[in-house]
Amino acid sequence: MKQILNQLREKVKGVIIKDFKIKDQTYFKIGGSVDLFIEPADEESLRNTLEIINGNIPFYIIGNGTNLLFSDQGYRGAVIKIGNKFNGIRFEDNVIKLGAGTLLSRTARFAADNSLKGMEFASGIPGYVGGAIAMNAGAYGGEMIDIVKNVKCMDYDGNVYWFNNKEMNFSYRNSRVFREKLIVLEAELELETGDREEINTRINDLTEKRLAKQPIEKPSAGSTFKRPTDGYAAKLIQDAGLKGMRHRGAMISDKHCGFIVNDNNAKSSDVLSLMRVVRETVFNRFGIMLEPEVRIIGEEF
Repeated sequence: MKQILNQLREKVKGVIIKDFKIKDQTYFKIGGSVDLFIEPADEESLRNTLEIINGNIPFYIIGNGTNLLFSDQGYRGAVIKIGNKFNGIRFEDNVIKLGAGTLLSRTARFAADNSLKGMEFASGIPGYVGGAIAMNAGAYGGEMIDIVKNVKCMDYDGNVYWFNNKEMNFSYRNSRVFREKLIVLEAELELETGDREEINTRINDLTEKRLAKQPIEKPSAGSTFKRPTDGYAAKLIQDAGLKGMRHRGAMISDKHCGFIVNDNNAKSSDVLSLMRVVRETVFNRFGIMLEPEVRIIGEEF
């Protein structure tokens, strides 16, 4: 590890920290120490990082940490963050060009300010553009597949590719990024010209709905489970009588059953225990096996 650390410090611009408390990089505010935390400052530094660590130590790529649950034991390897050093945003005609580390909410606001419609659904999603594309994030009837034109990605060998919308192979909360272990670097989003006042009204309406229905005042990783083929995870959980259930510091939100929240210094084990109860109870009641939408690192579920 010492040799790897020395190589990183020699060839990588950006943040390099040993024994880093990863909970500070996640919305859940949960997780132990990771051996190395790396936030490359640019594409070249990312490529150098991968060259040094790929095949030598395990590593995991993160963005804004909005849908992650790290183990209390942390992660034995490197966590590489594609963060705000990969931001930047501009538009030509109806196409917004931006870096993977640009906040999705900022992008939606930028679109509105330039009278571009089609991104209102994303105004309340807290992640970075890169992560949103990777998981085909969506809300209120819209998904990234609806607006993505082209995506620039890097593979773990440092090769760079551009993919169009069809080539991204988007599906529900998935894409080519996860299937082929790619890293989003940049993207182009194609929107339509609209009425600025109408766009802002739509954003405000969705913001009000989110504030009223989602437990955004407490740490969480957003929707805990994916939407099943038949029905909605939150309704199934509520109908199973699990609303408000607690396990130590974790709780199934009494505001929105689709969220498990960190109510009082929860551990990853607390969250996972609740997730197992939900999965088993819903299956026993309705015969539907819920799949996690939250990405679990360092633990088995």
